[in-house]
Amino acid sequence: MSVTLQPIDDPAAYNAVVAAMPISSPLQSWGFGEARAVLGHRPARFLIRRNGSTVGALQLLRKRPLPGIGMLYAPRGPAVEDLSVLPELAAPLRSLARVGDVMCKIEPPQPVPAAGTEVRTPEEALADQRDVPDRIGPWVRGETEQPEHTLLVDLTRDPDDLFAGLHKMARRNVRTAERMGVTAGRDDDFESFWEIFTATNERAKLGAFPRAYYETLLRAGNAHGSQAYLVLSRHEGRALAGGFFLGIGDTTAYLYGGSIRDDRPPAEGQERRKDVKAADAFYWNAILDAREHGFRTFDFWGIPRVLDESKHSFGVFRMKLKFSTDRYWFPAYDLRLGPVAPVYTAVRRARRMVRNYRTRGTTDDIL
Repeated sequence: MSVTLQPIDDPAAYNAVVAAMPISSPLQSWGFGEARAVLGHRPARFLIRRNGSTVGALQLLRKRPLPGIGMLYAPRGPAVEDLSVLPELAAPLRSLARVGDVMCKIEPPQPVPAAGTEVRTPEEALADQRDVPDRIGPWVRGETEQPEHTLLVDLTRDPDDLFAGLHKMARRNVRTAERMGVTAGRDDDFESFWEIFTATNERAKLGAFPRAYYETLLRAGNAHGSQAYLVLSRHEGRALAGGFFLGIGDTTAYLYGGSIRDDRPPAEGQERRKDVKAADAFYWNAILDAREHGFRTFDFWGIPRVLDESKHSFGVFRMKLKFSTDRYWFPAYDLRLGPVAPVYTAVRRARRMVRNYRTRGTTDDIL
């Protein structure tokens, strides 16, 4: 019996399946789709059924990035029991296509291990992906929408083992932060997060969605069995670093965040305020928090595909690398739905390059 897609409109029932799948992602949670609707994407949710059993869940976004042209997209999805179901999904997905839909893109949330941490050139980066399949049945490897390269932390280890596994600089900075009175943990102060996030984006010349997107994700993502939450690192009450997390099942992902300089006047007798290592405290306590809330995997959500020191994102990578050296790939795969799919891909790539150049003076992607 072939695979079928059964529409579902019960958020809790849908999220329960996403949480139960061994290959899954927070981006397949109901709340993430609600936030994407703020951007004009149209979410649809399905149970994946085979031989009378539910073998997965699929959140599919219909995007219209060009007039009259659209794509179907499963952000870090679908959530499935195993990857053998993916080839069979092609037929029911083709039947969902409408006029103008030229391709369907999936990002199976099954991490593929990367080799080493010192990749430098594009050629070395390509070799580093030798274990990533070029295709899965009718699905051909394509460009990802979400960060393709990331670091993961195994939270099944006890806190002492986790701490011992940090880079020595991270261990020293975490202890320094504690000694200087920095505190970090879950926090409801969205305004402080927004200040940090906005300042970081402006400093690094990054893009961002409208504020309503993040507010919707925080509200809708923290319902029906998924968790959307903020972690902030504070010194003397001032939030200096923080991030936005989305979790479901055994995985939580650090989606957005950053840090700011402490611009308050220095203490009496000091020329400037000391660096209290708030960012290190944030990362470490976010890891501990995730473990305490029952997650088994912490996803740092995005490091450069090519580890090039000239890129701004390389510094962020080095910071994250102090807390995990376990690199993975999350490749995307495309299913062509119309003859203009290659043209559509080329136009999207060109538009992205122009946007990058206008924003940062380079056609290169951040990651």
